[in-house]
Amino acid sequence: MFDDTRPIFLQLADRIADDVLRGIYNEEEQVPSTNELAAHLRINPATAGKGLARLVDQGVLYKRRGIGMFVAPGARALIAEERQRDFAERYIAPLVAEARKLGLDTSDLVRLVETEAAASVKEATS
Repeated sequence: MFDDTRPIFLQLADRIADDVLRGIYNEEEQVPSTNELAAHLRINPATAGKGLARLVDQGVLYKRRGIGMFVAPGARALIAEERQRDFAERYIAPLVAEARKLGLDTSDLVRLVETEAAASVKEATS
């Protein structure tokens, strides 16, 4: 369910963002309420509210007064963009820096990534 490595509200926000990215919640579709999330996940309603508020602040959700929270237009693209930036910063930049230290050029690096990707697919299908 949740782990101890990060605050629950952040994990909840990430989980809902994942669901938007995967198409479980589409743009303009209502997401579960604070109370529904709290009851279903057995967490404090304030924690659930904080997770939803984070997504509102990020532009992923918006509130319709008296109705609930809905997925914002463009939310899926927004999440994908943010995650691509994070992926590049956390993984690609260090990978490129290490490749430079090893004297690898871009084509060498691409070849290594393709080799690893093929091995990973082969391993997953075995």
